[in-house]
Amino acid sequence: MLVHGLFGFDAMRVIDLELVPYFRGVRGYLSKPGNRVYTAKLSPTGRVKRRAIQLRRYLDRVAPNEPVHLFAHSMGGLDARYMINRLGGEDRVLTLTTLGTPHRGTVFADWGLERWGLLFQPPNLPFVRPVPALLDLSTQACKRFNETILDSPTVRYFSVAARFPGRWWQPPWMFSANLIQQAEGDNDGLVSVESAKYGETFDIWEGDHLSLVNWPTIQRIVSFQWQDQRWHFGQLVQRLHDLGY
Repeated sequence: MLVHGLFGFDAMRVIDLELVPYFRGVRGYLSKPGNRVYTAKLSPTGRVKRRAIQLRRYLDRVAPNEPVHLFAHSMGGLDARYMINRLGGEDRVLTLTTLGTPHRGTVFADWGLERWGLLFQPPNLPFVRPVPALLDLSTQACKRFNETILDSPTVRYFSVAARFPGRWWQPPWMFSANLIQQAEGDNDGLVSVESAKYGETFDIWEGDHLSLVNWPTIQRIVSFQWQDQRWHFGQLVQRLHDLGY
């Protein structure tokens, strides 16, 4: 089961035609060997607890009597951890692999909350669309999260981080990447490598935060640095197979 992050979606559609999947090409790629792959649809801006409840409901609806493996991008990893710990998910989840999840928060969220905190809360202001999810992604919020949302002994946890090779010359990530680099070191433009590190194994893919769900940037295409990440997802599934699942 694939779980999207903040501002995410399962897929953009026109009527019943799927045009833009969040996990670009991943579902089809993993389905070819005969796997059944689902993509959860959660609130794009909701807080962790709300999204975790939605994830549990989706799980009960599409796979009511079967255990699953979760691949969760960004904030989706926190949602999954909450569901496992607080919503009885440990009886339904075999493994959780997080991709670019800010397990220890991100200083970019800290920076935004310090300057525009009201925008991330639900005030009754016209033309202001709140983004309450950002409140759960600060370093202090994630510290409190980790103190109370503990790992289940029956679930195995793995993680993946992304890291740009070389200099940060990518315009879309320039500011956030430099901010995080100064405070936390190597990062994917939104989440540091150290914050994404979690569980018993940890892999690093070269790329940015969106490349973890197989979205290339124009800069990486024109510089011949883009690599299709579907193969990496195949390796994640192969590891689960090798572990006996």
